[in-house]
Amino acid sequence: MSKLYGLIFDVDGVIADTEAVNAKVTARVFEDLFGLKGVRDEDFIAGIGRGDEEYVRAGARAHGLELSDEQAKAGTRLREKYFMEALAKAPLPIFGGVRELIDAALASGNFRLAIATSGSFEKSRAIVKSVKVPYEKMTHVSGNDVKRRKPAPDLFLLAAERLGIDPGRCVVIEDAPDGVRAAKAAGAKCIAVTNTTTAGNLTGADFICNSLEQVDLDTIRKLID
Repeated sequence: MSKLYGLIFDVDGVIADTEAVNAKVTARVFEDLFGLKGVRDEDFIAGIGRGDEEYVRAGARAHGLELSDEQAKAGTRLREKYFMEALAKAPLPIFGGVRELIDAALASGNFRLAIATSGSFEKSRAIVKSVKVPYEKMTHVSGNDVKRRKPAPDLFLLAAERLGIDPGRCVVIEDAPDGVRAAKAAGAKCIAVTNTTTAGNLTGADFICNSLEQVDLDTIRKLID
């Protein structure tokens, strides 16, 4: 039997360029729900990759506001509503090399693919549908499926389990420091792409690139074998 490989994709900042929309709709949430104005994109950096609720909390903390659990959940619900409305008006751009890498892996016969994101199932499914990724051929693990989100390894451990592949034979593609830490904690290899932050913030990854156009199936095989 030929060797099997697992390829696990984060969604926000890896498959689709969502960060600007995420920040814009969350800033709107703060103004509408909490009367807080002047929220900037960089206020959310500490929450990137850690799930929708932690993203909202990070923006609040940047302005000296500690949200209650009820406030954080209300903000997260409204953020998802605003995000879906924005997505319906304007499709998201897909990052270069993503679809080509997914198509090649699906065609190869010895790769199993997954999506693993700290975001909600509904939001992540909407994103991958928007950019026309063949998600129905991929295992889908979301923040709804685990108790601990990144930087804990739970998402990637569950993705590997559902793929039926040892985490050590999986490569996770990430764009955020907490995602890299989660992948490595799971025992997987990690490719980090500098879509969201600089290479200097992704130094724990096994391979760092500026675009997935620089990655092919041989790149992944060499990391694992």
